[in-house]
Amino acid sequence: MWADTLLIVGISVFTALLGEGVTWLLVYKTEKYQRLKAEIDRQSKKLEKIKETHSDALDKGFKKKIDREEEKLKNNNRDLSLVKMKSMLAIGFAFTALLGMFNSIFDGRVVAKLPFTPISWVQGLSHRNLSGEDYTDCSFIFLYILCTMSIRQNIQKLLGFAPSRAASKQSGGLFGQQPPTLK
Repeated sequence: MWADTLLIVGISVFTALLGEGVTWLLVYKTEKYQRLKAEIDRQSKKLEKIKETHSDALDKGFKKKIDREEEKLKNNNRDLSLVKMKSMLAIGFAFTALLGMFNSIFDGRVVAKLPFTPISWVQGLSHRNLSGEDYTDCSFIFLYILCTMSIRQNIQKLLGFAPSRAASKQSGGLFGQQPPTLK
């Protein structure tokens, strides 16, 4: 079981590096991506500076200026997402094929033991194609997804491909744009 677990972590590292390599070839090294990324960073810093210096002002002129800057930033983020889309489609197709191959290799094998019992709606994924009723047994797909999500984010940060903190702060969280807060 430990060998399978380490193999899956290794597969996750390999596929994350492969994915970032393909993304670098198709996206990160292009002039359009670099121009958009620089523009987003510049606009994010400018917007943050405007909000800090005029956080107390409730003047309509400043609100309109902030709204214009936020709209420009949103448009550039959309354009950047479109540039990344071709890479994501290529990686998606390749990883779906790899996932199917690895899933058939590890089909029905317990690859790890979870230190907890997953909540009911996650058990279908964590206990996928495993026999028995011990829901702390972990299937390949669950461990692979967890490893890939965490490893890929860290590889992006390590290689410098993650978005800047200023851009992340301005673009909002998981559920879209966060409302501005006045200090």
